[in-house]
Amino acid sequence: MRILAISGSLRAKSSSTAVLLALQSLAPAGTSVELYEGLATLPHFNPDVEEVSLPPEAAALRARVESCSAVLICSPEYAHGVPGSLKNALDWLVGGHEMVGKPVAVLNPSAHSTFAHAQLLETLKTMSVALVPYASITLARRPASGDGRDILADPALADPLREALLYVVQFAERLSA
Repeated sequence: MRILAISGSLRAKSSSTAVLLALQSLAPAGTSVELYEGLATLPHFNPDVEEVSLPPEAAALRARVESCSAVLICSPEYAHGVPGSLKNALDWLVGGHEMVGKPVAVLNPSAHSTFAHAQLLETLKTMSVALVPYASITLARRPASGDGRDILADPALADPLREALLYVVQFAERLSA
């Protein structure tokens, strides 16, 4: 099973990216968590362009989503909202079929980030994803930025992430059966 992980942050030492990197190590046997790294290179969404021909970066994103079993999104909150780069990526996906019915979990790296989390859930509902509610969690405390090793070493962070990932895997398996 392949799970696509999308960080809503472009920062080099992002807490959101660190969470997704930790999930790569927490994945059960037979499951890979693959980090999407094209967020910064997507052009600004334009429906006129989409109607003619998808830019290669947007087509590549859609292909990655199409080929995975589920999607994990972990996003920070900027100015009480979803970061523009993440919203832009979602806008490129709205016009396609790739997200419809796809199991998606939203991971919130900070209990202080409530506005963006709610906005992201609302956007995903309009995209007709199969939201995995038990896997869409908020971490009790903010992980340190980095490569995710601090998360793996902290059971208060690693255990709920491992459990969330198992919910996503089980949900995706049930949908594909």
